[in-house]
Amino acid sequence: MADNSVVHIGENSPEQVAFRLTTIIAVAEGKDMNLARANVDRKWLLDTYSECLQAVNGHRAWEG
Repeated sequence: MADNSVVHIGENSPEQVAFRLTTIIAVAEGKDMNLARANVDRKWLLDTYSECLQAVNGHRAWEG
């Protein structure tokens, strides 16, 4: 049986906003996320995206 599920990644979904925020942070920290010359390691990328997703969803604890 074929899998006919459809994934919709809408404009301004929490996941998409978190990814855009991750990209902004990468630029601010001098990271290059271009696959051809990426200087971002997997741990940094996943940790940063996770933190951004938590922030977008209002679940990030503030450490000031």
